[in-house]
Amino acid sequence: MIFRKATESDVSIIVEMIADDELGIKRENFQKPLPNEYLNAFKKINSDENQELIVVENENSEIIGTLQLSYIQYLTYRGGIRAQIEAVRIRKDKRGLGIGKIMFEWAINRAKERKAHLLQLTTDKKRPKAIKFYEDMGFKQSHEGMKIHFE
Repeated sequence: MIFRKATESDVSIIVEMIADDELGIKRENFQKPLPNEYLNAFKKINSDENQELIVVENENSEIIGTLQLSYIQYLTYRGGIRAQIEAVRIRKDKRGLGIGKIMFEWAINRAKERKAHLLQLTTDKKRPKAIKFYEDMGFKQSHEGMKIHFE
């Protein structure tokens, strides 16, 4: 598998994967042509050195997965850097093949390369299989996450 930074031409495929589950379908607007908000967001992500939007290709150069790593500078932990992983998706026809484990191993190593002192994530409580997967990868439920959505 090849891990590389996403390009603008990958954005439609990424959004399609993000929208392709029971929660993503409710909050995304995947259509062709892709709404401009996604391309505008990609441009901002791509220009930020603390953001890495990654795609994963198989041996046939097909995009089969995606994830985003954000590096957040803190004063805590003696000025440490936290890596945050978000929007991890695997193409529906490739799920259950161990690709997620490989993607997380890559992300963990990448966060270490960037000198992060931890890798964190959030996941919806409606995703018990994902929670079990993250625990199997070594993640611990250490905090209670809270959000406020703005309309």
